[in-house]
Amino acid sequence: MRWDGLFADLEAQADAFDQAERAAEVEERTRGEIGALGLLDRARTAIGLPVRLRLVGSLAIAGTLLRVGPDWLLLDEGAGREVVVAASRLISVRGLVRYSAVPGSAGVVESRLGLRSVLRGIARDRSAVRIHLVDGSTIDATIDRVGADFVEVATHPAAEARRHRQVRDVELVPMAAVVAVRREG
Repeated sequence: MRWDGLFADLEAQADAFDQAERAAEVEERTRGEIGALGLLDRARTAIGLPVRLRLVGSLAIAGTLLRVGPDWLLLDEGAGREVVVAASRLISVRGLVRYSAVPGSAGVVESRLGLRSVLRGIARDRSAVRIHLVDGSTIDATIDRVGADFVEVATHPAAEARRHRQVRDVELVPMAAVVAVRREG
């Protein structure tokens, strides 16, 4: 009987050791998986939900998250206003769910359509925009061209269509200075 008790005790200790070892491995794998997550993977699960963004230049934006690209987020602020935000200018995001998208699970278009492509689309439709810059200033304009590292805009009064006599100036803005681009309707 003493031997049975001894072996039962040793088996219990071995089982406890195996369980602890498995728990440690699960924790380590979980840390590794979380370490592979990107901010945009976290944001992607909040599409369709209200979020609040804090950005450089003391800019705060709230709205429904519509899309997430490889370096941008698109929000609907309501009343026909949309804003595209440069992800590199984010300070914080509120309103995310506890879950994350699997890294690399973005659709083909989502994963390849960068901020420059989005701004080219805005330039094609000739929308009047307000560009928010890293220093907190804004430019009311129409995007004329998008280069490799710049946006060329025609400045004019806010919310007015680009007309030759309304254009005040042509301004070149480095992409690194762009925080967000807001357009109405």
